Amino acid sequence: MKTRVLLVDDDPSVATAVGGVLLSEDYDVFYAQNGEEAIKNFRTNGAIDIVLLDLCMPVKSGWDTFEGLTAIDPLLPIIVITARSDQYQLSEAAGVGALMEKPLNIPRLLDIMRKLLAEGPTDRLARIAGKSPHTLHPQLLRTN
Repeated sequence: MKTRVLLVDDDPSVATAVGGVLLSEDYDVFYAQNGEEAIKNFRTNGAIDIVLLDLCMPVKSGWDTFEGLTAIDPLLPIIVITARSDQYQLSEAAGVGALMEKPLNIPRLLDIMRKLLAEGPTDRLARIAGKSPHTLHPQLLRTN
């Protein structure tokens, strides 16, 4: 069975470019243009293996989306994608799988995806232990 990726980005050019690469790498790709759509898509399609999540989106911010997705599946590997360089500390505190700045380095993205997908539940839990976004101050979650 193919690895299922949820790609959440409101920029059609980014979604098309990154999605095209993922499809060529034999991933199943599901798209969402905003956070509400991402959470709905995640619930509908189930069994999503990894999420690529842009932070600056309409309707529901990336951090609110992160919080919603991890409320459903706390061990879900999520790679946060942003054009903002000031998100590293918040990403680390939230326990994201990785933070990547735009423009994306595609070979690095694919490498990080492989590493996160290779983690077992015990390794993933150890990585995110004590870093739940639900323990962060609510104002910090709404930085977009």
